[in-house]
Amino acid sequence: MAVKIRDVAQLAGVSVGTVSNVLNRPDEVSAESVSRVTEAIEQLGYVRNDAARKLRAGVSSTVGFVVLDGTNPFFNDVVRGAEDEASKGGIAVLHGNTDEDPHRQARYLDLFEEQQVRGVLISPHGDVSARLHRLRQRGIATVLVDRFSGDGKFSSVSVDSVVGGKMAVDHLIERGHRRITFVGGPFDVRQITDRLAGARASADNAETHVEIDVLPTTASTVDEGVAAGRRILDRSRRDWPHAIFAANDLIALGLLQSLKQNGRLLVPDEIEIIGFDDIPFAGAAAVPLSSLRQPSRMIGRTALRILLEEAADPESIPRQTVFQPELVVRASTGGV
Repeated sequence: MAVKIRDVAQLAGVSVGTVSNVLNRPDEVSAESVSRVTEAIEQLGYVRNDAARKLRAGVSSTVGFVVLDGTNPFFNDVVRGAEDEASKGGIAVLHGNTDEDPHRQARYLDLFEEQQVRGVLISPHGDVSARLHRLRQRGIATVLVDRFSGDGKFSSVSVDSVVGGKMAVDHLIERGHRRITFVGGPFDVRQITDRLAGARASADNAETHVEIDVLPTTASTVDEGVAAGRRILDRSRRDWPHAIFAANDLIALGLLQSLKQNGRLLVPDEIEIIGFDDIPFAGAAAVPLSSLRQPSRMIGRTALRILLEEAADPESIPRQTVFQPELVVRASTGGV
């Protein structure tokens, strides 16, 4: 049986309150009591339950992170950035992958609420404002990750996906392409719709006519990219796009796998591709992939830091931190 604080008190001949004071506020206890309690602790081998103590005090040493897609290396890097920042303060990050499933998302939020975590980071699927307000009412701070807070009621750390989408298509237009296909989905994920909006804004602002065709996917995965590539090849050759803007690098890598004819890869000679995120695999692909780079670890570190600040000061004003993407040109759009 684990030694409890009352066992220490009984052996030392003092009250439980005195033992607690020795452990937490020794300057308020006589030297004799400190000596007796210390002896009893050593004799019994008592180890204080710091986690339980923090929970009783209303201060947890854990935060929750609800991740949109745990298979995407981008989110893995964001989590690692959060963990790097959390470790500085002795905080543990518990994370769960929703796989873009709102029911799984709700279950993780319920779990973190039950665990009374210090705060929750979330890359949400759909509108979760009401649920996050409930967490805040329970004293659990929340910060949106990879999603801009449109109404400003919650702090957020994100990359400007509209600007990124515009940069991607601007690059393709500069390469001389006029028929561009956007491949991505689902469209209830805000980042996807923002990237498409940026792509369309670029086309609208172009000096010549540019077509943006949309080829939707049910998820942002390699398999969906492979399927999309096959659908493109099923078209007559004259209907192939000149270039493709994939909503993320996983889709783009799937497209690279499938855009072959008679054993010959069509990228970049006949179709150019650009992705989004610049995950580590992008530069190592069969045809190194052009992409819009997001500062993934910085996003995680910044979000965790803001979360802890808001947990310490619930009256703080929500802030919106927006990073700018960086265009990385590789062989899939004519780079080296």
